[in-house]
Amino acid sequence: MPGLAARIEAVQSPIIPIVGNWIRQHPGTLSLGQGVVSYGPPPEAIAKLAIFHQDSTVHQYKAVQGILPLVEAIAHKLEAENGLILKSTDQIVVTAGSNMAFMNAVLAILDPGDEIILQAPYYFNHEMAITLANGCPVCVPTDPNYQLQLDLIEAAITDRTRAIVTVSPNNPSGAVYSQRDLQAVNQLCCDRNLYHISDEAYEYFTYEEAEHISPGSFDASQNHTISLFTLSKAYGFASWRIGYMVIPPHLRVAVQKIQDTLLICPPVVSQHVALGALQVGQDYCQQHLIAIEQKRDLVEKALHPLQDLVSVSRGLGAFYFLLKVNTSLADMTVVEQLIRNHGVAVIPGSAFGMKQGCYLRIAYGALEIASIASGMTRLVQGLEEIALASRL
Repeated sequence: MPGLAARIEAVQSPIIPIVGNWIRQHPGTLSLGQGVVSYGPPPEAIAKLAIFHQDSTVHQYKAVQGILPLVEAIAHKLEAENGLILKSTDQIVVTAGSNMAFMNAVLAILDPGDEIILQAPYYFNHEMAITLANGCPVCVPTDPNYQLQLDLIEAAITDRTRAIVTVSPNNPSGAVYSQRDLQAVNQLCCDRNLYHISDEAYEYFTYEEAEHISPGSFDASQNHTISLFTLSKAYGFASWRIGYMVIPPHLRVAVQKIQDTLLICPPVVSQHVALGALQVGQDYCQQHLIAIEQKRDLVEKALHPLQDLVSVSRGLGAFYFLLKVNTSLADMTVVEQLIRNHGVAVIPGSAFGMKQGCYLRIAYGALEIASIASGMTRLVQGLEEIALASRL
């Protein structure tokens, strides 16, 4: 039979469907796996559906970069919340989620064999997208608290490097990068003629003293920063598939070519609902953040009995903890045993580039507090039993 493209063989299998299949095989499993929130979009956003069909043209193709009212609402949000004052709204491209925005960026700037620097642990879909585009992901380790190591980032730059990626607040670690470090990366990209791709999917999810910073606000020329955003997390919008990107003006034609080829235009019905969400604004997320922070505190407290078995850095952003488990077992083995024998699911750290040792990502955004408590009880008991069995 006809074969596959060679590049496909190099792309890791999506881990969420793999773990999801194990969960389906074991009904009653509580999932601390997928990174979504437990709430849905604002009622004001859903109300847009009632008037959607009043315009007969909504069923036709719309602008490649997004409908004008949504683009204008995004521009207002970027200036008010992110400090991004754009030269033109043409720098905004609405996408089918921020994964598509990242793929657009990669295809626009990368030739086969070119390199993009990722921070390990990285978001697995970023590594997959680079590989799928015949590029080379270059992984630079973060420090024990999952913070950027600027000297290692600079040392990793070669004549094939095209971009440096940062994700803050971070998936999978929950780390939030400082303004100083993000500014240093942004300046390095400017000095070395590279792009800084900043993924800001979790911009509203910060706790205690942590603060989200948009690197695009440092780029006065707006020539080297590509900023990625999404409604999936803050507005409970995951299935609606609406994100957006802010690009340097010189990438506009390239990104339009890519998006027109892949999508033509983002789903128009989703764009109208997204407009309703942005009109409600970030207060919608903020009212849910109290409960999410309570979940975070619950998870952190539940992990205390595992201090001799697990190392964990205090995540101050997103809704994740990344655990390092003191075991010789492979992380996929541990994940499968937790689901099969203990009814709780997490995501293996190897999917995020953590190949040395056993790392597990806990996601606490999707479950209600009572389910989080039950899931953490199962996780703690499961890890204790697995550790004991591995020593025998």
